[in-house]
Amino acid sequence: MGTTELVVGGMTCGGCSSRLTENFLKVEGVTSAEVSHVSGLVQINHSDEVTNTNLEDVVRNSGFTIGTNPGFNWKDKAVWKQSAHNTKWCLIGCSIGDLGTIAFFQFVWTDSGWSMMAIMMLAIMNGLLTSIALETAILLKQLPFKDSLRTAMGMSFISMVAMEAAMNITDVVLTGGAMLTPEVIIPMLIVGFLTPWPYNYWRLKKYGISCH
Repeated sequence: MGTTELVVGGMTCGGCSSRLTENFLKVEGVTSAEVSHVSGLVQINHSDEVTNTNLEDVVRNSGFTIGTNPGFNWKDKAVWKQSAHNTKWCLIGCSIGDLGTIAFFQFVWTDSGWSMMAIMMLAIMNGLLTSIALETAILLKQLPFKDSLRTAMGMSFISMVAMEAAMNITDVVLTGGAMLTPEVIIPMLIVGFLTPWPYNYWRLKKYGISCH
């Protein structure tokens, strides 16, 4: 078994990547293919009998071109846009659990006796769980439940942890912690979005990997 990586030009949408993936899988000996129309990166797992020429012919017969990897850069507007979309969904998921937990202790269970640190830790944990749950639900449109859950946990964990840390540090700095006010919510969301966004760009640009 072997793995071949190609750079493909001419893909403009998810339909392009889906069509190319299907065409790779029609080749005898190809076991899997990961295609990103955003980064143009393709990774094919195949038997030793499949040659680079076979794979390049699939690309050309599908209407695309074989490109060269220009190397990593921070100037790809399409990747910035897609990574912003990925980060947005991560932020929505994290915010549901994080802000919801803080609001519960602030407005509902006001005499819980929990310390500020305990509430913050629970908020972070719940934020991670709700983000994973939301992204798993999104991926269910494409994958079985177990694969969706595993993908959501593996692909977004660093992004989610960075986001949660940034949001809660902002809360501590502006309010002392475990407190929601109109003045702190927007800064928390802005910092939570901006902190992992470059990482999500890097991952998508370098590996062609994202959740959505």
